[in-house]
Amino acid sequence: MKIQHAMFALRARPNGLDEIRIAIGAPRSLGRAVERNRSRRRLREAFRAAIRGLSRGPGFDIVIVARPQVASAAFGELRTSAVTALDSLVRRLATA
Repeated sequence: MKIQHAMFALRARPNGLDEIRIAIGAPRSLGRAVERNRSRRRLREAFRAAIRGLSRGPGFDIVIVARPQVASAAFGELRTSAVTALDSLVRRLATA
């Protein structure tokens, strides 16, 4: 399952566990290593906070690829985007 957003691309697949696992990638187009690492840390924390707000359900693996807009976005925007993306993902998985 894919979700495209201005700040990231997200792919998810059920993992058969009761937990959500996340992997975050940042391409070199984001900048030097410092900028890429900072973007990964910010996305990881935004999604970690969004996952805490979810009710328990089936687990899935999520791969997130950062886009250049992550570097300049406010953290509140990232959190809102993460919540929106996860809500959309949960709704899609519930109907599948």
